[in-house]
Amino acid sequence: MPEKPFSWVPKENLLSFEELFLFVKVAIDEGITKIRITGGEPLLRTDLDKFIAMINQHKSGLDLALTTNGFLLKDAAQKLKNAGLQRVNISLDSLKPEVASKMAQKDVLAKVQAGIEEALKVGLNVKINMVPIKGINADEVLDVLEYAKERGMSIRFIEYMENTHAKEQLKGLSGDEVQALIAQRYPFKAIGRVGPSPAHLFELDDGYVFGIIDPHKHDFCEDCNRIRLTAEGMLIPCLYFDEAMSIKDAVHKGDVAAAAEILKEVLRNKPEKNKWSDDDQNETSSRAFYETGG
Repeated sequence: MPEKPFSWVPKENLLSFEELFLFVKVAIDEGITKIRITGGEPLLRTDLDKFIAMINQHKSGLDLALTTNGFLLKDAAQKLKNAGLQRVNISLDSLKPEVASKMAQKDVLAKVQAGIEEALKVGLNVKINMVPIKGINADEVLDVLEYAKERGMSIRFIEYMENTHAKEQLKGLSGDEVQALIAQRYPFKAIGRVGPSPAHLFELDDGYVFGIIDPHKHDFCEDCNRIRLTAEGMLIPCLYFDEAMSIKDAVHKGDVAAAAEILKEVLRNKPEKNKWSDDDQNETSSRAFYETGG
């Protein structure tokens, strides 16, 4: 991550909430029912709760979620809940302060955990995301699983995703390796995928469900129904592709028809699979993941 938010792009290139909302309305009117605000770190945008309220007021009953690193969540949780947010996905890669500091380059763990507790307190549904890295936090898979389980939170273990900005010397645990670690303590059975979600779900004997997202596989690409809109107005059909179309001019002009046509064109060109397979690790995105968000 860059030292400062959005330091890689001039601020005037970022879409306003009003411009983002114009496109979100187009997407909702075209049938989108699930909207997730992601990043980078979305809570760095001032008055994010007002943007969520704009969406919620346009159409009730939407599945509104937020993905966050949790660092700023404690002070924002109640406002987000009041605005209509239903769920938060929170990154929690370690329960050891020194490891969390190494991974985030900042002393973050206490504030993240306070954010998690506050989110639960105000009634948000909380899901934990963990990326296990060999030699760094891979030995905490069971600890983080139990931390989530004890608090009634679901958890997804996500395979480390390489791209040209990722550290080449880092190696993540595979989905099979995560399963093997959990099997040392808990018997479980595979449930499979639910709908177009990329997560493979597994159920412990006591009914607790955890998930694994292994993006090196293509088995979720065929029915993937996700698209991403960046803060700069780029509409991206797949996280691992550099191809994108811009809606910036359309929303600057308030041209709803043009924005709708760009959405349809991006969907028509949505790839059948990612470019990232086990036998060809070189085809990875050159766009840093913190730039993608959406």
